[in-house]
Amino acid sequence: MSATHPRHDLNDELLHPVRLSVVAALADVDRAQFGLVRDSVELSDSALSKQVARLERAGYVAVEKGRVGRQSRTWLSLTAVGATVYRRHLHALEAVAATGSAGIISALLNPVAVDAVTAEPTPDERASRQRRLQTPLVAPGTTSA
Repeated sequence: MSATHPRHDLNDELLHPVRLSVVAALADVDRAQFGLVRDSVELSDSALSKQVARLERAGYVAVEKGRVGRQSRTWLSLTAVGATVYRRHLHALEAVAATGSAGIISALLNPVAVDAVTAEPTPDERASRQRRLQTPLVAPGTTSA
């Protein structure tokens, strides 16, 4: 069994679907106008502002304010740290998905019951393992030959 499940590599800030959506929207562009991000992730101005502020505090998103003619504009961009965190988060999601039921199957095939003092398998565990080794594996819905 591995030391840690890949879920431990997920980034807490990006577990929120809106923050993940904002970072994903910014991942492939240098910068984007606030309104374009708002429309692409289907949020209100206030909801996006709140999530962008949190991502900015985390250092994942940069906010730049300026003017185009007489109109003020806000641009959002993913920082280098944000891009790295996003890639790691995606890799962790892929690892979790790839793990699938493998951990459950492994636990079923290799359960561990140990004596609290010696850390050795208990006599009942040894007997159970022996019985499992002598029992043929049969897929659900089939019969053994």
